[in-house]
This record gives sequence, structure tokens and C-alpha cells, in this order.
Amino acid sequence: MRYQITGRHLDIGNALQEYVREELASVLEKYGQRPTDAEVIFSKDAHNFVCEATVHLSTGMIAAAKASATEIYAAFDLCRDKMEKQLRRYKRRLKAHQRRREHPVELSEAATYILAPSEEKEDTEPESLTPMIIAEMETKIASLSVGEAVMQMELSGAPLLVFRNEAHKGINVIYRRDDGNIGWIDPKNIG
Repeated sequence: MRYQITGRHLDIGNALQEYVREELASVLEKYGQRPTDAEVIFSKDAHNFVCEATVHLSTGMIAAAKASATEIYAAFDLCRDKMEKQLRRYKRRLKAHQRRREHPVELSEAATYILAPSEEKEDTEPESLTPMIIAEMETKIASLSVGEAVMQMELSGAPLLVFRNEAHKGINVIYRRDDGNIGWIDPKNIG
């Protein structure tokens, strides 16, 4: 497994890197996952250290967790505990997902853009309806069943997930609603 352990604007020592490798490996081994790579990023937010961990599983699913604490090791421990809880909660479903799939999740490429906020005042008419693009990146859209998409959204902690529905190959969106339920947008099933 490949580990990428970095610090944003702070130096992390070899002892912390080795601790992260050992602890993450034990969690992943405990739950029988087959990870391909893990990315752990440490940063500083005021007086707290923040740890963000993302683990890519061989099936194409992604588990992610984020935590903060006043000490860097404590921040990682909290993050590791969150990831362990997610993997424990979804262990049975992840194993069933691995057995059902003969091949890893299919990914297709898409472009993502970051748009600049409008600088006009609310009561004035905008000069142009075309927003200014300030960044352009590439992302991947997974081909999943609706159940797998919900599980992926929960594992990654994302507020929404865009995916290609395996049933009809159309683009779908699932999202967490304000009432705590999951919303599902499926343009194919209109009418």
C-alpha cells in the first residue's frame, strides 16, 4: 500500500509518519479492506491541528475522515477513530460490494470549475451572465448502484455525490437533506 503523509505549512517528523502508517494499517487490516493508497494531510487551524485522511479501496470506494485537536497525535487518533467507525459500520456492505463486483468501480473523467463570486451589489443588474472561471480541474465520476452511491457518500463524508447510475448509465445526484434524509435526483425517471 502506498502512503502519502504530508503537512500543510508545517513539518511532520518521521516518528509521526511511522505512527500514522502503523495505526492506519492496523485499522484497515482489522476490517479486511484491500486499500491501494492512503493520503493523510496535517494542517494548523488557529490553535488546533487538523488531520484529514483519505483511503482508496481496491474496489474503487473511498473512505475519508477529518478531525482536529490541540495536539497533532490526538488529531490523528480522532481521525483514525472516525475512519474505523465508518469502516466498522459499512464492513458487511463493503464485503458484499467486493463479492458482487467482478471488476473495480468504473470511473469516467469530467471537468470541474471554480467560479469567482459576483462582486456586484444585490440591487444592481449584473454586467454579464457569464461567470468568471478562476480554476479548472479534472475529477472522476464513478459508475455505481444507488445503494453503493449512498454508502460512498457516507464513507467519504461528502454532502453530495454525483455518479453514473449503473442501471441506466445516466448521471444522478444524491445529497444529504436538511431533515437528515438522503435526496436522490434521477433525470431518467421523469414521468
